[in-house]
Amino acid sequence: MVEFPHTEKDRRDALLEVQNITFGYDNKPLLYEVSLQVRKGEMVGLLGPNGSGKTTLLRLISGLLAPQRGAVVVEGRTLQAWGRRRAAQRIAVVPQELHIPFAFTVEHMVSLGRTPFVKPFFGTRTPHDQRVIADALELAGIGPFAERIFNELSGGERQRVMIAMALAQKPSLLLLDEPTSHLDIKYQIETLELVQHLNKEREVTIIAAMHDLNLASRYFSRLLLFQRGIVADGSPAEVLEPAVLSRVYDINVRVGILRGAKHLSVLPPDEERDDTPHRQQQAYVHLLSGGGSGEVMMRALADEHIPFISGALNIGDSDYTLALRLAEQVIVEQPYAPISQASLEQVRASLERVALLIICPTPIGAGNVALLREAVSAAQRGLSVLLVATPDTRDVGGAVETDDGLLERTGMAARDYTGGEGVQLAGELLQHGAIVVRSVGEAIEQIKQHYRVARRK
Repeated sequence: MVEFPHTEKDRRDALLEVQNITFGYDNKPLLYEVSLQVRKGEMVGLLGPNGSGKTTLLRLISGLLAPQRGAVVVEGRTLQAWGRRRAAQRIAVVPQELHIPFAFTVEHMVSLGRTPFVKPFFGTRTPHDQRVIADALELAGIGPFAERIFNELSGGERQRVMIAMALAQKPSLLLLDEPTSHLDIKYQIETLELVQHLNKEREVTIIAAMHDLNLASRYFSRLLLFQRGIVADGSPAEVLEPAVLSRVYDINVRVGILRGAKHLSVLPPDEERDDTPHRQQQAYVHLLSGGGSGEVMMRALADEHIPFISGALNIGDSDYTLALRLAEQVIVEQPYAPISQASLEQVRASLERVALLIICPTPIGAGNVALLREAVSAAQRGLSVLLVATPDTRDVGGAVETDDGLLERTGMAARDYTGGEGVQLAGELLQHGAIVVRSVGEAIEQIKQHYRVARRK
């Protein structure tokens, strides 16, 4: 996987840093604590389904939107510190579409890219500006129709004009929002060849939101799979995993290298052969976690090839993106929102199918206590439950004691923010046979033992 800069020198090499950005529309959260770094000269493809927040992230990076929390840092300074004008001298944006109500020529359109450099109050373009405009026209291959009207061009030609207009800004960072959208295959390839040329020959750093996974795998050495947060970050071979893509896009796919090709291809499943490597297994375990409490458990389950369902998890929760990578199914809830009735019904249906429920030591509050209620109902029906104790649990006052002190040893009292309901529900789970385990390793051994017993029955 791509490693983010860690040393001070590496941090200086980072052209762009997105630092814990949170943003939403109309009080509805869309992005939650998103962080990433892009080095100078990288070419990054941003993937994700419609509505995943790709365009919003690009607008935040460009400064068109301001984050509600967090910051965007370019060349070591925040966008606010640069100011609009100086930020526009470093970051250029190519939108999906550009509607111009005037009969501007191609050259006039490209010249608009010099706006951040023209002095305010009747400033005029200098000979240097003219040379930059001419260079952008030539580089984009649109010099021969510089005098044509922009609105009369084909879609592919207009896309090249928009790229040339961005190039006229002489940016360090070029952002493209689905640059191949609505183009036929000829113009898709020409556009991406041009972008790749700019990256290699002009050392322009590129971030492009892409909807075509196959084109992204061919032209971008680093891919970010995005679903209101970064799900995967790495090379095409690392990011384009069938199971992850199937969960993020909600459709089964195959990923492989076709005969005679050298790039990965994303394909629909072959129903006749029925050999899709991501084929979903019957989940044996349901995992309740949150706030990072399930990370080690999820990795251990995956290492042992124990299929599991995770959730409900809020988008942006620190367990959420890992669950998307490792779980057979993730039950998802909106950021900051309490568990909805629809999510509870999904959890209930899952608990009726699985053989075992694991409850990790996550804090219990008003937003997620309903999950514990569902766990108690499932235990009453006979579902086996493992309660993972809080690490280094000490004696805590106020716990509801059971005969063997198991409830106190769960550590629930220290992480119950419901006024006591969480402790009460944990006690009910123990009364219905829940087993307390001290570690992930102990939990895995219990699962294996449970599985062996179940197979003998």
